[in-house]
Amino acid sequence: MKKFCRQHSVLWKGIGLAIALTAFTISTIHAQESFPSKLISIVVPYAPGGGVDIVTRLVSQKMAEKLKQVIIVDNRPGAATNIGMDVVARSKPDGYMLLTASNTLACNPALFSNMTFDPVRDLIPIGSIGYAPLVVVVPENSRFKTLQDMIAFGKANPDKLTYGSAGNGSSGHLASELLKSEAGFNALHIPYKGGAPAINDLLGERISFMSINPLEVISHIKAKKLRPIAVMDKKALSLLPSVPTVTSLHLPGSSSSVWWGLVGPKGMSPEIVAKLNSALRFALADPTVVKRMDEMGATVTPSGATEFGAFVKSETVKWSKVIKEANIKAD
Repeated sequence: MKKFCRQHSVLWKGIGLAIALTAFTISTIHAQESFPSKLISIVVPYAPGGGVDIVTRLVSQKMAEKLKQVIIVDNRPGAATNIGMDVVARSKPDGYMLLTASNTLACNPALFSNMTFDPVRDLIPIGSIGYAPLVVVVPENSRFKTLQDMIAFGKANPDKLTYGSAGNGSSGHLASELLKSEAGFNALHIPYKGGAPAINDLLGERISFMSINPLEVISHIKAKKLRPIAVMDKKALSLLPSVPTVTSLHLPGSSSSVWWGLVGPKGMSPEIVAKLNSALRFALADPTVVKRMDEMGATVTPSGATEFGAFVKSETVKWSKVIKEANIKAD
């Protein structure tokens, strides 16, 4: 009788577990099928008004149309984007909190030794948004009319050339170090607390050059206060069609850009990732989005999650090498 009761008890426990697992599976499937059923937030790890913020707001509007759900942009600046990335990495993996990732996703692991999360392990790719190649700019009255002029001067005068950036480990800092290494010249790095003060000193001819997102300096270029001498890409920039590329100047290894993509916390289901990727592709196919990105000097690069993940890995390898060789430390 006792044996029968034990078997009966085990049987009912098994049935209870099966029912619980079935209920959980049905609930999970329903959540995936009904996604999104509430507001989605996309974290931008920068202050409002910058390039990443502009791109996110542009794309999220069209994604919201496709998903038939409200999407808000949540600005979480600070700690070289680590604050915003950490918030998303620790969030529930249900697709309702996402992150617009940029270069720092690939660079920060090599720059910071005490990060509270691992971007590769704790964030998963959804899809690429686009990129904008950096441009090398000098003051309009600069003695350097071409990139070759500047490189030759840097080789002959290793202690006289200077360049500014938005800070240690910024995209402009890393791009300039890559250019120095590729071309074999010397220049002293002057880090600033943001791009604006660096640009002001470049306009005042207190530094020699900058490698920078064209969106940040296009107004000065059009006003003939700054002169672009190279596009850090293999193809010409429609915004500056007459400016030579580093590839055409036989420096293909110095290609550098700012890029953006959508990621979410690890553990997101493939079905939700696929829905978000589909909405992102819908947004990037919209003519108004493509036109606005082009006006910013950016190119849309829609991709699948796997392709974007492979790109981030390649960028991580590339910039980790530059950071190590130049002995770059975060502020």
